[in-house]
Amino acid sequence: MSNKLQAFQKNAAALTRAKEAEKLLFYNEESIKYGLVLTKEQAVRLLEIKDEELRYHGRLEFGNKVMGKLITAFCDSPYMNKQNYSETLERLLEIFYYYKNETDERLSDNELIDYMKTFFNGSCEGSTELLESREMDSLARALRRK
Repeated sequence: MSNKLQAFQKNAAALTRAKEAEKLLFYNEESIKYGLVLTKEQAVRLLEIKDEELRYHGRLEFGNKVMGKLITAFCDSPYMNKQNYSETLERLLEIFYYYKNETDERLSDNELIDYMKTFFNGSCEGSTELLESREMDSLARALRRK
């Protein structure tokens, strides 16, 4: 009985993940204008990373609203291309959740994404390493001092 229950739970989780991935692929309608498209496999990977980051940072989120906001905000970046699109989204997602905690919730999701995009397209010139280690770190420190 336990094995059947585990198999059922595994199948239910896979179906849920597939439905979530399909919803995430909806954002391809916007990103395709810039030559950027996620595959179903990439969407599933992004959802796995999202779940890992939420668990690691002790956060809850229902649906894919942050991922959708990141896709919509960054798909027109001059630093996004077909070769790095999925990997860059993965890093941006990780950076988002890390700094959502590091900024002590002082910024809304939209504000945090706006800062990330401004830095990414500006002083970071598309570098997620500089975004995370320099610009977002400086922003978080400044917000904590207030």
